[in-house]
Amino acid sequence: MSARLNIATVDSAAYKAMMGLEGYLQTISLSHIQKELIKIRASQINKCAFCLDMHTKDALKYGETPQRIFILEGWREAKDFFTEDEQVLLAMTEEITLISHDGLTEETYQKAKQIFDEAQIAQIIIAIVTINAWNRIAVSTHLPIAK
Repeated sequence: MSARLNIATVDSAAYKAMMGLEGYLQTISLSHIQKELIKIRASQINKCAFCLDMHTKDALKYGETPQRIFILEGWREAKDFFTEDEQVLLAMTEEITLISHDGLTEETYQKAKQIFDEAQIAQIIIAIVTINAWNRIAVSTHLPIAK
Protein backbone atom coordinates (compact mmCIF):
# COMPACT_ATOMS: atom_id res chain seq x y z
CA MET A 1 0.00 0.00 0.00
CA SER A 2 1.28 3.41 -0.83
CA ALA A 3 0.88 6.30 1.57
CA ARG A 4 -1.89 8.75 0.88
CA LEU A 5 -2.20 12.31 2.09
CA ASN A 6 -0.51 13.52 5.24
CA ILE A 7 -3.11 15.06 7.57
CA ALA A 8 -0.42 16.99 9.46
CA THR A 9 0.55 18.93 6.34
CA VAL A 10 -2.76 19.03 4.46
CA ASP A 11 -4.88 20.12 7.44
CA SER A 12 -2.55 21.33 10.15
CA ALA A 13 -5.40 22.73 12.26
CA ALA A 14 -7.03 19.29 12.51
CA TYR A 15 -3.69 17.69 13.34
CA LYS A 16 -3.03 20.37 15.97
CA ALA A 17 -6.42 19.60 17.53
CA MET A 18 -5.53 15.89 17.72
CA MET A 19 -2.20 16.77 19.29
CA GLY A 20 -4.12 18.83 21.85
CA LEU A 21 -5.85 15.61 22.93
CA GLU A 22 -2.45 13.91 23.15
CA GLY A 23 -1.19 16.75 25.31
CA TYR A 24 -4.19 16.37 27.59
CA LEU A 25 -3.59 12.60 27.87
CA GLN A 26 -0.10 13.30 29.19
CA THR A 27 -1.71 14.94 32.23
CA ILE A 28 -4.19 12.23 33.24
CA SER A 29 -3.88 9.85 36.17
CA LEU A 30 -3.51 6.63 34.14
CA SER A 31 -0.06 5.09 34.12
CA HIS A 32 1.98 4.85 30.93
CA ILE A 33 1.37 1.10 30.86
CA GLN A 34 -2.40 1.52 31.27
CA LYS A 35 -2.48 4.04 28.41
CA GLU A 36 -0.40 1.79 26.17
CA LEU A 37 -2.62 -1.23 26.88
CA ILE A 38 -5.61 0.85 25.74
CA LYS A 39 -3.75 1.99 22.63
CA ILE A 40 -2.54 -1.49 21.70
CA ARG A 41 -5.90 -3.20 22.25
CA ALA A 42 -7.84 -0.61 20.23
CA SER A 43 -5.22 -0.77 17.49
CA GLN A 44 -5.52 -4.57 17.38
CA ILE A 45 -9.28 -4.31 16.93
CA ASN A 46 -8.92 -1.60 14.28
CA LYS A 47 -6.07 -3.46 12.53
CA CYS A 48 -3.85 -0.38 12.61
CA ALA A 49 -0.33 -1.63 11.93
CA PHE A 50 1.23 1.83 12.31
CA CYS A 51 -0.20 2.31 15.80
CA LEU A 52 0.51 -1.29 16.82
CA ASP A 53 4.15 -0.81 15.88
CA MET A 54 4.40 2.50 17.74
CA HIS A 55 2.56 1.52 20.90
CA THR A 56 4.08 -1.90 21.40
CA LYS A 57 7.51 -0.23 21.22
CA ASP A 58 6.34 2.47 23.65
CA ALA A 59 4.92 -0.15 26.04
CA LEU A 60 8.21 -2.03 26.07
CA LYS A 61 10.03 1.25 26.72
CA TYR A 62 7.77 1.84 29.76
CA GLY A 63 8.51 -1.62 31.14
CA GLU A 64 5.69 -3.74 29.73
CA THR A 65 6.64 -7.36 29.17
CA PRO A 66 6.68 -8.93 25.72
CA GLN A 67 4.57 -11.83 27.03
CA ARG A 68 1.69 -9.54 28.07
CA ILE A 69 1.82 -7.79 24.71
CA PHE A 70 1.78 -11.14 22.89
CA ILE A 71 -1.30 -12.37 24.79
CA LEU A 72 -3.15 -9.05 24.97
CA GLU A 73 -5.66 -9.98 22.30
CA GLY A 74 -6.61 -13.02 24.40
CA TRP A 75 -6.62 -11.19 27.74
CA ARG A 76 -9.99 -12.64 28.79
CA GLU A 77 -8.47 -16.14 28.68
CA ALA A 78 -5.28 -14.90 30.38
CA LYS A 79 -6.78 -12.86 33.20
CA ASP A 80 -4.09 -13.91 35.65
CA PHE A 81 -1.64 -11.79 33.65
CA PHE A 82 -3.70 -8.60 33.99
CA THR A 83 -4.81 -6.72 37.10
CA GLU A 84 -8.46 -6.06 37.79
CA ASP A 85 -8.13 -2.42 36.76
CA GLU A 86 -6.39 -3.45 33.53
CA GLN A 87 -9.19 -5.93 32.79
CA VAL A 88 -11.75 -3.16 33.18
CA LEU A 89 -9.69 -0.83 30.96
CA LEU A 90 -9.47 -3.53 28.31
CA ALA A 91 -13.19 -4.30 28.48
CA MET A 92 -13.98 -0.59 28.17
CA THR A 93 -11.56 -0.30 25.25
CA GLU A 94 -13.22 -3.16 23.39
CA GLU A 95 -16.76 -1.97 24.04
CA ILE A 96 -16.10 1.66 23.12
CA THR A 97 -14.00 0.73 20.07
CA LEU A 98 -16.79 -1.59 18.93
CA ILE A 99 -19.44 0.97 19.91
CA SER A 100 -21.99 -0.25 17.34
CA HIS A 101 -22.22 -3.67 19.00
CA ASP A 102 -23.57 -2.84 22.46
CA GLY A 103 -21.67 0.29 23.43
CA LEU A 104 -20.19 0.57 26.89
CA THR A 105 -22.30 -1.98 28.73
CA GLU A 106 -23.84 -1.31 32.10
CA GLU A 107 -21.93 -4.27 33.54
CA THR A 108 -18.56 -2.89 32.45
CA TYR A 109 -19.47 0.64 33.53
CA GLN A 110 -20.46 -0.57 37.01
CA LYS A 111 -17.16 -2.48 37.32
CA ALA A 112 -15.33 0.68 36.29
CA LYS A 113 -17.16 2.67 38.98
CA GLN A 114 -15.93 0.19 41.61
CA ILE A 115 -12.31 0.84 40.65
CA PHE A 116 -12.15 4.35 39.18
CA ASP A 117 -13.73 7.65 40.14
CA GLU A 118 -15.82 9.63 37.63
CA ALA A 119 -12.88 11.82 36.56
CA GLN A 120 -10.78 8.73 35.83
CA ILE A 121 -13.62 7.10 33.89
CA ALA A 122 -13.90 10.27 31.79
CA GLN A 123 -10.13 10.17 31.19
CA ILE A 124 -10.29 6.52 30.16
CA ILE A 125 -13.09 7.24 27.70
CA ILE A 126 -11.13 10.14 26.17
CA ALA A 127 -8.01 7.95 25.91
CA ILE A 128 -10.02 5.28 24.08
CA VAL A 129 -11.72 7.79 21.78
CA THR A 130 -8.37 9.42 20.96
CA ILE A 131 -6.58 6.21 19.93
CA ASN A 132 -9.61 5.24 17.85
CA ALA A 133 -9.35 8.58 16.03
CA TRP A 134 -5.62 8.06 15.44
CA ASN A 135 -6.29 4.52 14.18
CA ARG A 136 -8.81 5.82 11.69
CA ILE A 137 -6.41 8.50 10.47
CA ALA A 138 -3.51 6.05 10.11
CA VAL A 139 -5.55 3.33 8.39
CA SER A 140 -7.40 5.65 6.00
CA THR A 141 -4.21 7.47 4.95
CA HIS A 142 -2.05 4.31 4.76
CA LEU A 143 0.41 5.80 7.23
CA PRO A 144 3.62 3.83 6.64
CA ILE A 145 5.43 1.96 9.39
CA ALA A 146 9.03 3.09 9.84
CA LYS A 147 11.45 0.26 9.14
